[in-house]
Amino acid sequence: MSKKFCNPFLLAALLLISIAGHAQPKPSFRVEGEVLKPRTLTQDDLLKWKTTEVKGKDRDGKEHVFKGVRLVDVLDSAGVTLGGKLRGENLAKYVLVKAADGYEVIFSLPEIDPEFTSQTVLLAYEVDGHPLAKGEGPFRMVVPSDKKQARWIRELTTIKVVFSKE
Repeated sequence: MSKKFCNPFLLAALLLISIAGHAQPKPSFRVEGEVLKPRTLTQDDLLKWKTTEVKGKDRDGKEHVFKGVRLVDVLDSAGVTLGGKLRGENLAKYVLVKAADGYEVIFSLPEIDPEFTSQTVLLAYEVDGHPLAKGEGPFRMVVPSDKKQARWIRELTTIKVVFSKE
């Protein structure tokens, strides 16, 4: 029988390479549809933008502070028609937001655009100074002016701008 040489440093290096090759991707969501620049965004991307905090009562009936970026800023980064150009047929566009479990909600562009409304629709990644909990995040839509939290979609995966042709 021949004796095989085994270098422990080589084995450790191979193990690290194997682990690195199977690293988990960072959580992300997609912006697509009627946009000029489809995007896949992570929290690292959002942290480069101006952050916004809003207070709102969650389903637990308690007021919380949510931190994230405004949905209008996410849409603007993808080249969605907003502001002074949001008129005519562009007013028939809406935003379909999808969750990991298949839950979907919609927003019209004017109810997101600050030139039309004073409400803030927030794409949150923190609550009360902590990352969103599993089952809630890593991304969540928060609409403090809604009386019910039905559009406070959890585990957001996709933001799709749709043109209604009917």
